[in-house]
Amino acid sequence: KKKALLFSINFQSALCVILYDICIKRNAQSCGECIQVSETCGWCSDPDFLGEGEPKSARCDDLESLKKRQCGVDNIENPRGSVVVNRNNPVTIRKKDVAEKLKPEQITQIQPQKLTLTLRSGEPQTFELKFKRAEDYPIDLYYLMDLSFSMKDDLENVKNLGTDLMREMQEITSDFRIGFGSFVEKTVMPYISTTPARLINPCTGNQNCTSPFSYKNVLKLTNKGDEFNRLVSQQQISGNLDSPEGGFDAIMQVAVCEEQIGWRNVTRLLVFSTDAGFHFAGDGKLGGIVLPNDGKCHLENNMYTMSHYYDYPSIAHLVQKLSDHNIQTIFAVTEEFQPVYKELKNLIPKSAVGTLSSNSSNVIKLIIDAYNSLSSEVILENGRLPEGVSISYKSVCKNGVVGTGENGRKCSNISIGDEVSFQISIESTSCPANNKPEVITIKPLGFNEEVEVVLNFICDCECAANGEPNSEECDEGNGTFECGACKCNDGRIGRTCECSKDEVRTEDLDANCRKDNGTDICSNNGDCVCGTCECKKRENPAEIYSGKYCECDNFNCDRSNNQLCGGHGRCECRKCVCDANYTGSACDCSLENSTCLAKNGQICNGRGTCECGICKCTNLKFQGPTCEICPTCPGVCTEHKDCVQCRAFNAGEKKDTCEEDCNYFQLIKVNDRDKLPQPTDQSFPLTHCKERDANDCWFYYTYAIRNETKEVYVVEILECPAGPDIIPIVVGVVAGIVLIGLALLLIWKLLMIIHDRREFAKFEKEKMNAKWDTGENPIYKSAVTTVVNPKYEGK
Repeated sequence: KKKALLFSINFQSALCVILYDICIKRNAQSCGECIQVSETCGWCSDPDFLGEGEPKSARCDDLESLKKRQCGVDNIENPRGSVVVNRNNPVTIRKKDVAEKLKPEQITQIQPQKLTLTLRSGEPQTFELKFKRAEDYPIDLYYLMDLSFSMKDDLENVKNLGTDLMREMQEITSDFRIGFGSFVEKTVMPYISTTPARLINPCTGNQNCTSPFSYKNVLKLTNKGDEFNRLVSQQQISGNLDSPEGGFDAIMQVAVCEEQIGWRNVTRLLVFSTDAGFHFAGDGKLGGIVLPNDGKCHLENNMYTMSHYYDYPSIAHLVQKLSDHNIQTIFAVTEEFQPVYKELKNLIPKSAVGTLSSNSSNVIKLIIDAYNSLSSEVILENGRLPEGVSISYKSVCKNGVVGTGENGRKCSNISIGDEVSFQISIESTSCPANNKPEVITIKPLGFNEEVEVVLNFICDCECAANGEPNSEECDEGNGTFECGACKCNDGRIGRTCECSKDEVRTEDLDANCRKDNGTDICSNNGDCVCGTCECKKRENPAEIYSGKYCECDNFNCDRSNNQLCGGHGRCECRKCVCDANYTGSACDCSLENSTCLAKNGQICNGRGTCECGICKCTNLKFQGPTCEICPTCPGVCTEHKDCVQCRAFNAGEKKDTCEEDCNYFQLIKVNDRDKLPQPTDQSFPLTHCKERDANDCWFYYTYAIRNETKEVYVVEILECPAGPDIIPIVVGVVAGIVLIGLALLLIWKLLMIIHDRREFAKFEKEKMNAKWDTGENPIYKSAVTTVVNPKYEGK
């Protein structure tokens, strides 16, 4: 926690220094210049605000610093921006089943519709914009189809598209219109064959094809599906030479020819159907066409007549026109060209890509799916911003999902009736050169509604309107006196415009900047401008030079505890001006004596004097904050033992001199140790003592100082040890001797038994291991004689 607190303090200090730097170092010479520096800067319009040596730019500072420098709140110029809502019609709640239908211009999906923002440099202004998809919102759909020869089978399936699509779209809106257009290619070589026969029928063999053309508006937007079917059925396939088609020329004309196409201010969908790639800006050079596309309508009798004159539009040009005319594009292309058109989709906001079957049989489902995908997403875009103005978005979408940065511009998965909101912040970093209001628009892509935002800029302070031109305050009319200071005319400088730029440096003027006719100009701490010292700014903006000759500063005063003026005063012209209750050259001497009060309420325990809030002990053997420590002194109990013993028991070493040496305390006797005062019962220091006399008897007492009176409570009965009982001692000794003898005999007997058993075991072992001699006695003769019959043959 201490580290966190220290970090917070350091961070706040650093922030203050940064703000100070921003305001002071910009060297603003007028209130208007000051408020352009930062929203944190203010200008002091008090004419008497500046001290000697302070430049005019010192009036521009952060607000807290101006207050600390004694600029009154009423004299601080600090204009603020604002947001005013001029038109705020609520979003429309429209139902399909209601008999009375609203006109498209009566439907509101975005709120508010107009605002006025007053901007001050560096101060963003934020407002909320709401968007809600209206139910049964009208739709205009224009079907633009490639009629090159490869799309022959697709044309057959599109011939019934009008009535089928009208029926499907009834589920979405009751106000639906459809139109049809076709394109092939520019009618010049090498895109088509220009031979007379091929211009009549560009197809080979027995195929009957119509003449090639660039773009044809076949059917203006209508609510008659059968009319769509009839006119599309009359269309014929055409042909060209190269694979890419001239579809971009057609898209451009569909976008910009609003009247011929019949676009209303409703949801505009353009379905672009093809099975090939596209030409874009630069490709026209192959046909000798070098003029860039002008982005204008060139339809005559519903035919694009300038394809041979203007190049194809670029992708960026196309994106701009589609956005300007609120057209959402659906690319219905075959599988082969999906990667190409998906890359194109990434460049065109509010566009979708669908996979077209080889014969366009799935085109209705493709259109419905693409429309649902496009309409479920809202993306905000803004018009061109004035120089120095920036805008940021924060979205609050469905289910509370928050988006910031680029994601702050859009919300997805929006259903009909869902409401989403955007927090939009607009900030200016400077004033426009002409100081006139600017207008920007913000709108959701693909929708005709937009929000108009009028930007007014705060480029000067209100007090400037009351300025006095050619004022006498400004060196006889050489400037305008406004906001408490002179705003000099061209060619004049100085606090009161007293100097011409041509005479800024002269010896006569420099002499006015030398103190006491010395050699140093502005004490080497400033510059001499028009005979007046303007003091230098230091690296640390909190350190300031001041004075007529910049001879003063607020950072060269005496220090204590490594702090300027001990942290208890301020440095003015190199001398400390101390806070209340502090004195000394470094404001390090406190006039308070609370730090010298001991626990007993005495100043320095009565053993010293309080000087600058610190105890100076008069008795050198005492030390500590309140002279309470005596390293060489005996303890309180030991110090008063002899006097307590002689007065309470008429004994001890001071028995003979008791009356002279021991009359400094009041003695109170009690019967029992429990009657002695306890530390918790007292509001003054109390010491409990236990001491022994020459007879080994204990006596108990307490020592305390109350109201400068020393009190001793003593237990009047000594605790002496009782004499020994002889008989138990003798009996005990005799019994001990007998017991010790018996124990010794038992031990001896046990040892002998162990020894005998060991010897017997040894004997038994040797007996088992003995080997006796079994040989015959040499003088022994047996009594038996054996005779063998020589005739015996063993039969």
